[in-house]
Amino acid sequence: MKNPDISVVVLNFNTKDMTRECVLRLFDSDLKDLYMEVIVVDNGSSDGSIQMIKKEFPKAICIDNKKNLGFAAGNNPGIRRARGRYVLLLNSDCEVAPNALFYMVAFMDEYQTAGASTCKLILQNGLMDPACHRGFPTPWVSLTYLTKLEKLFPKTRLFGEYHQGYKDLSVIHEVDCISGAFFLVRREVIDQVGLLDEDYFMYGEDIDWAFRIRKAGWKILFNPNVSVLHKKKQSGRLHVSRKLCIRTELYFHTYNWLFYKKNYAARYGRICTYAIHVAYTIRMYLLKKFGI
Repeated sequence: MKNPDISVVVLNFNTKDMTRECVLRLFDSDLKDLYMEVIVVDNGSSDGSIQMIKKEFPKAICIDNKKNLGFAAGNNPGIRRARGRYVLLLNSDCEVAPNALFYMVAFMDEYQTAGASTCKLILQNGLMDPACHRGFPTPWVSLTYLTKLEKLFPKTRLFGEYHQGYKDLSVIHEVDCISGAFFLVRREVIDQVGLLDEDYFMYGEDIDWAFRIRKAGWKILFNPNVSVLHKKKQSGRLHVSRKLCIRTELYFHTYNWLFYKKNYAARYGRICTYAIHVAYTIRMYLLKKFGI
């Protein structure tokens, strides 16, 4: 049997309806002569998701993780199972247009120096999801983001590096990192840099993967000519449950601090690292104690 051109890995955790719509759009794709495999990985859902996938999409490959392993450890069994020359991590809250995958594969075939790429993720309000177009969170970049300086001056290189808003979003260009919601990566890149780092449970794993890909000498490209709907914030940091909001905000800071320790602590030295540690400690305390 011919190996797929693209393997799409969809991680599901109690999002049965969104996952159904996501997978339906995948199988409705206009792939021309390309061959695709769809791998749905379930993180121990209790809403009948995996039974639905097996019944309604018999062509999909199902992997049952039995429990919630988080994003990195949840996706990795799907990546290991994938046989495609490209592997796409796709959030269950994304809906691809009929020709999106065909054009993204063609894009990667054309740009051979690209180890990974993404398209323009469009939110339900019509705006671009800024998480698909980011710079690495160095201490300065993180400071400008957390102090809202980036929000005040998004088009400047000095303050706008977190989402790299100073770049022309109408043309193809390099970015530091892209979102795990739509992360298209070359097979040989995975063989070279490894799988997602399972030390991350939720948040930071896509930044870490992009960091390793860039460090290995590959480019990461943003392709504005292809768009995908991202029904973001159905859960997590902006969920209606304040308790869940706080918990996911704690995850966000915990794993961004982990990214710093893994990738930047040695570079920036003890004094800077201590100051950042204090800042994260205060932030986490305020979240746990007062929910702010």
